[in-house]
Amino acid sequence: MKRKTYYIYIMASPSGTLYTGVTNNLFRRVWEHKMKLMDGFTKKYNCTRLVYYEEFKNINEAIRREKQIKNWGRKKKEFLIKTKNQHWSDLLEEPNIGR
Repeated sequence: MKRKTYYIYIMASPSGTLYTGVTNNLFRRVWEHKMKLMDGFTKKYNCTRLVYYEEFKNINEAIRREKQIKNWGRKKKEFLIKTKNQHWSDLLEEPNIGR
């Protein structure tokens, strides 16, 4: 039996607005944000660029991490993103992301 993988992720808008979320299918979820398939924060603020993500094997750990990051200030989130993505590139363009 294949174990599930969960992800926390951060999306950014062209103006720099950030959104943090959690999912069990990173590719599908980011694609939904990019295509603006659901009303909400990311559609309203045009958060369509995946700039950060982490993988988890346990949904509770992923949710805990999502809540932790959501409670951080802007500067701390920017520092986190820059640790893995210095240029804030769209990580969805990586070949095997979350598939």
